[in-house]
Amino acid sequence: MCIGMLSKVFKVFDRPAADPIGAQLPLMGSAWPVTILMLIYFLIVLKYGKKCMENRNPYDITKIIIGYNLFQVIYNGVLFCFCFYNYVIDPIYDLSCMTILPLDHPSKNIERTITYAFIVNKIIDLLDTIFFVLRKSYKQITVLHVYHHALMVYYTWWVHRIYGVGGQFITTAMLNTWIHTIMYFYYMISAIYPGLKDRLWWKKYITIFQIIQFTIIISHSLYILIFNPECKYPLILHFMIISIAFTFLVMFTKFYIKTYVKPRNQKKH
Repeated sequence: MCIGMLSKVFKVFDRPAADPIGAQLPLMGSAWPVTILMLIYFLIVLKYGKKCMENRNPYDITKIIIGYNLFQVIYNGVLFCFCFYNYVIDPIYDLSCMTILPLDHPSKNIERTITYAFIVNKIIDLLDTIFFVLRKSYKQITVLHVYHHALMVYYTWWVHRIYGVGGQFITTAMLNTWIHTIMYFYYMISAIYPGLKDRLWWKKYITIFQIIQFTIIISHSLYILIFNPECKYPLILHFMIISIAFTFLVMFTKFYIKTYVKPRNQKKH
């Protein structure tokens, strides 16, 4: 029985890719590399990282963090511009039904590049948590933080593998890279000028933008489902987008209330 279950897992992990050309890109040929990467990530941030740092002082990695945040600002900013241009200025999709482009479509390489660059960036995002471990900032390794980072890597990879690149997920990529450009800019300024950290009034708006992002993503899927039921975008992916975005919406809303609303109400009393 166990051997049969393992055999099924192996078949899923090595199933043919929906986009054969995309499958030739690094990390995209098989599910094993990204799965092993995520297992290592969980072991480091949830267990062995803390054990390793137990008898060590926090590392001073300020310069590394500044460089990393600058890199992320540039990476996300460029990717956002790329998404925005092909989403709004010279759209390659019909926004009322964003199915993936055929393999022979003239803009397929653009769609493939955006998707792959986004997946790679979600993998790079995992370094956020590693830095928390090295600095012993364990209070920042929350359920929301780990769940958000891990899910963004794994579910985007599998959608690429099973369904193909692009499509309606470009909506997520565009909104996500816009917010991350702002977020990493805030982190960079905070690292360069630690004294300004509590005086940067727009910090809370990063969370508000996250909440708005998930609301837009949910609304877009619901709009297509209600007003364009003939759209051939897979129903299961609509439900996946809505359920994941709704989960994030609830978690980020709770975080916002706990971090910004409750302390303000307590000060009034």
